[in-house]
Amino acid sequence: MCGNRFSSMDSAPAPAVVPATNNHTASMIFLHGLGDTGHGWCENFATIRQPHIRYIFPHAPHSPVTINGGLKMPSWFDLLSLHPGGPEDEKGILDAAKTVEKMISDEESKGIPSERIILGGFSQGGALALYTSLTQSKKLGGVILLSSWMPLHDQIPSVLKDANKLTPILQCHGTADPLVVFPIGQLTSSRLQELLAGEVTFKHYAGMGHSSCPQEMDDVQKFIAEKLPEFPKT
Repeated sequence: MCGNRFSSMDSAPAPAVVPATNNHTASMIFLHGLGDTGHGWCENFATIRQPHIRYIFPHAPHSPVTINGGLKMPSWFDLLSLHPGGPEDEKGILDAAKTVEKMISDEESKGIPSERIILGGFSQGGALALYTSLTQSKKLGGVILLSSWMPLHDQIPSVLKDANKLTPILQCHGTADPLVVFPIGQLTSSRLQELLAGEVTFKHYAGMGHSSCPQEMDDVQKFIAEKLPEFPKT
C-alpha cells in the first residue's frame, strides 16, 4: 500500500510513503513527472521494494504550466519550452530544489545518513532530482534519472558542489521518447561524464517512449540493491 495523509500546513497531500518492513537503514525519494502524482510511481516500485528501505513519493503542487497553455497541473516548476536551448523557470527550479533538500533533511532526522539516501525521478522529477543532487552539499547514496534531462545546464559548472561529484548515477532513456527525445538523454549523459568523476551509467531501451518498461525497472532494482545494501544501524 502507498499510504499518505494530508498536511495540516497547506491541506495538500503529503508524500505517498511505503515504510520499511525491516530495520529502516536507507531511504529513497522519487519525484514523479509533469501532471502525475507520487502514487503512480509508488505502484511501479511495488514489485522491486526492499524491506530495509523507506520509499517516499512526493506530490508536486498544482501550478500553471506554460507549455500546456497555462493549465494548472501537478508540476515541480514551470516548463517554458522543451527545447534544450529554450528558456527555463530558474526561480521555480531553485525553489523546488530547496523543497527536495528539506525532504533529505527529514530523512536524516529519522536517523538515516544522507549517504544512505537515493534521490531519483522521472522526466521533470528526474530533472529536479539531478539539479538538487548536483547543487546541494550533502553526499547521497545515488541518483536515478528516468527519461529526463539536465535543467539550467549552462549554470551547472558554476554551482556544482563537491559533495556528489563521485555519487553514482543511473540514467535510463527510451530511444522512441517523443517528449524528452533520446538525443537530449544522450547530451545529458555526455555532460554528466564531463562534469563528474564518479560512476555515470547510461542505459537505453529500444522502442520505449516517454514511459517505463520491465527491463528498466530491473535495472533500477539492481542499482538500488547495489548502492543501498542492507546493514544494521550502529
